[in-house]
Amino acid sequence: MCGIVGYIGHRDAYPVIIKGLQRLEYRGYDSAGITLYDGENIHLAKTKGKVEDLKNKAEASIPIKGKLGLGHTRWATHGVPNDVNSHPHYSNSGDLVIIHNGIIENYESIKQALIKRGYTFESDTDTEVLINLIEEVKKKEGVKLGKAVQIALNQVVGAYAIAVFDKNKPDEIVVAKLGSPLAIGIGENEYFIASDASPFIEFTNNAVYLEDEEMAIVRIGKEIKLRKIKDDAIAYPNILELQLNLEEIEKGGYDHFMLKEIYEQPKAILDTYRGRLLADKGIIKMSGIDQNLEKFLNANRIIIVACGTSWHAGLVAEYIFEDMARIPVEVEYASEFRYRNPVITENDVLIAISQSGETADTLAAIKLAKEKGAFVFGVCNVVGSSIARETYAGAYTHAGPEIGVASTKAFTTQITVLTLIALKLAQEKGTLSQSKYHEYLAELEAVPAKVEKALLSNTLVEEISETYKDSPNCLYLGRGYNFPVALEGALKLKEISYIHAEGYPAAEMKHGPIALIDEQMPVVVIATKKGHYEKVVSNIQEIKSRKGRIIAIVTEGDETVKELADHVIEVPETSESLSPLLTTIPLQLLSYHIAVMRGCNVDQPRNLAKSVTVE
Repeated sequence: MCGIVGYIGHRDAYPVIIKGLQRLEYRGYDSAGITLYDGENIHLAKTKGKVEDLKNKAEASIPIKGKLGLGHTRWATHGVPNDVNSHPHYSNSGDLVIIHNGIIENYESIKQALIKRGYTFESDTDTEVLINLIEEVKKKEGVKLGKAVQIALNQVVGAYAIAVFDKNKPDEIVVAKLGSPLAIGIGENEYFIASDASPFIEFTNNAVYLEDEEMAIVRIGKEIKLRKIKDDAIAYPNILELQLNLEEIEKGGYDHFMLKEIYEQPKAILDTYRGRLLADKGIIKMSGIDQNLEKFLNANRIIIVACGTSWHAGLVAEYIFEDMARIPVEVEYASEFRYRNPVITENDVLIAISQSGETADTLAAIKLAKEKGAFVFGVCNVVGSSIARETYAGAYTHAGPEIGVASTKAFTTQITVLTLIALKLAQEKGTLSQSKYHEYLAELEAVPAKVEKALLSNTLVEEISETYKDSPNCLYLGRGYNFPVALEGALKLKEISYIHAEGYPAAEMKHGPIALIDEQMPVVVIATKKGHYEKVVSNIQEIKSRKGRIIAIVTEGDETVKELADHVIEVPETSESLSPLLTTIPLQLLSYHIAVMRGCNVDQPRNLAKSVTVE
């Protein structure tokens, strides 16, 4: 949510910031703005709409010059999406400028106090309140900007990633973080500020990720100064060398990032198990597990916390862990887990799953579990992310950047990592026979090639999409390991095409959803040969007898379902536990093509953000 970009150095700031904002569009937003300092004056342009709208407005209305600038894409929290509420925001004097990702929860009481001191407000945002609080502290205490920011932040409640500039001190930008991500790129006599590294990867591979309750002052010609917001203690920057490259965040000839990422899945899955899965030797090597093996083997249970697509991956993992390793598993929405006073003990292992590693609710669940003494393990994609830093150990998915808001390769690579962990534990516990264990290793090693084959259904799926693109509703049914895939398929259709869709366990159809079925209702049924096949066929017959339209995902060569279904999409055969890695592929393609045909913004669906960094 929200995107922050800042620059101070020897380059023209405008192109750096505009391109950076374009690279952050995947985070989701409804308005955008930019401010530039040309050495004498601050120039501001902001607008409801897209970064392209901002670019057009800025180039037509302000001087696009200067070596310092701040840019922002806003996802509305306080105040409707419009030009006035867009960031950046100025203080009443016009001297201070701020961009902000997050929520200041006690902004209203601060606002009323500032009004009594003579401050006025143009916008409805909590951010304008914060910049005026900083100005008030600066005047009242007679301190420099950095100290004023520190004092002000100790008076607010909420989450933030901020960048602040004072036109009277044009050689520095002050940044701070609590709960929302913030990275500082370090170049030659220049600094870049962004919500993640993608805006500055073409300029530098060196970055510092701020920890919670840290602030930094970046000055031309000076090293970064980091301090703790609470107690003013000096913090020492950990400069990371980024592994991201520019090609990975470009579309590479595809019409949309989502389609590119769907087709990247064979490589992403391979990269995720590369070096970990040594199938010919019967070995799984995962340092995060190897170094903490006893924690897992002695666990009373595993609690998985996640949101959205990651939660669906967690549901698949529940089947995998309980089936293979015989460890009890509970899967929780992170957003609910943190508020229901859950029972957590020192003998529990909590696995937190997040593509971005910045999901606010998941981070809060981690904090709660750590306070209760549980061992916390992270599964995420972004190196150096908050979850990677907050957990005791973890495993990266190595999916590469996922720019499309609707997750695709995050789902399959998360399942891959979780399968590796379950197999590792099963081998250690002896809950799988050696023959079955080696069979699973061989099957997992073969998955990338089978995903490649599943992608060959693209043309067929596109044809099917034409038939159902105007359907107002859709049902998705699956059983066992493929029930979570039904949920994920329905979520994908909702996210990007805005068609109402629901996923159900196929056997639950008779407990309510069957009332919806008529000749207008498309029903997507996952009916692979492995796992409850006969029962799913029976469900299909029940749908057919009520004139439902059936799109079936089946194992190659299936003839039984072909006679019943209106459309059949084949996937290669694999074990039931690995089938979600294949059955999800045509569902991703189906949602993609339907969304394109409906004229939807596939990569940036309305009201959604890639990384939900505020409640």
